[in-house]
Amino acid sequence: MTFGYILSICTFASIYAILILGLNILTGYTKQVSLGHAAFFAIGAYAQALLVTKAGLTFWSALPLSIVLSMAIGIVMGLPSLRVSDDFLVLTTIGLNFIVMGITEYFDFFGGAMGIIGINVPSFMGHPLGTTGYFVVTLIFLMLAIYISYFFSKTWGRLAMEATGEDEQAAQALGINTALYKIYAFALSSAFTGLAGALWAHSIGSLFPRNFSFEMSVLFLSMLVFGGLGTIRGAIFGAFFLYLLPECFRFIESYRMLVYGALLTVIVILQPNGMLGRGGLLDRCFFKLKKRGTETQGISKMG
Repeated sequence: MTFGYILSICTFASIYAILILGLNILTGYTKQVSLGHAAFFAIGAYAQALLVTKAGLTFWSALPLSIVLSMAIGIVMGLPSLRVSDDFLVLTTIGLNFIVMGITEYFDFFGGAMGIIGINVPSFMGHPLGTTGYFVVTLIFLMLAIYISYFFSKTWGRLAMEATGEDEQAAQALGINTALYKIYAFALSSAFTGLAGALWAHSIGSLFPRNFSFEMSVLFLSMLVFGGLGTIRGAIFGAFFLYLLPECFRFIESYRMLVYGALLTVIVILQPNGMLGRGGLLDRCFFKLKKRGTETQGISKMG
């Protein structure tokens, strides 16, 4: 593997980590399972591509518009969550995924089946960003997404979302506006996902409707469940690990997806809270190491 190829892989993994952080707000906190998150990913990507290629905007001026547009459409798409829940919400999000795919594939404005090509890597101060430069930009946005997620996790909003996810009627009895926080979750989640889609569009350079299939939505949810629902560290770990894992199995090209699927199935069965979720395997290991370190410091002070 060349250094440029490794950077490209890390760039894509960072973009997916931003997306999974957004999905964690929706599914990890409010327990609203989405199997159509590739739709929000597509909205961000297509909005960015159209603003750059057809409206003539730069990467930097188009990016906030793409995020705002993704958030607005996310709010509209979140309205059905006020009337349906559980399995019916899952089916609704699946339907949204196919609707967005159909619109991008059959309307010429979005490029149709031929997609949109020629999405250039952005420039900074007049200099085009290469592979290294774009990786740095993506990493900065990932750090920003982590900071926002961490800040939000310390607010009343997160507690209200978790209460809504655990027991909606009990949350309403406590005075929580569950409808508002459901929409709030969709808005934040779609904003994160729209940002990821916009970054992804410039990274890959071309968009096609099949890039945002239902299988992508399943992959996103798998990343979150694998890493650990409701945790920032789990979302990041799941995105990086499950994106990089297939690359590690390229030496068994014909069977790598079989190994990938089998490993995911075993982990989900044995670790339902995810590897870094509360009580997960890696979470327990880190807790033991932290406890051992604390005990060691205590013994040193006594000595």
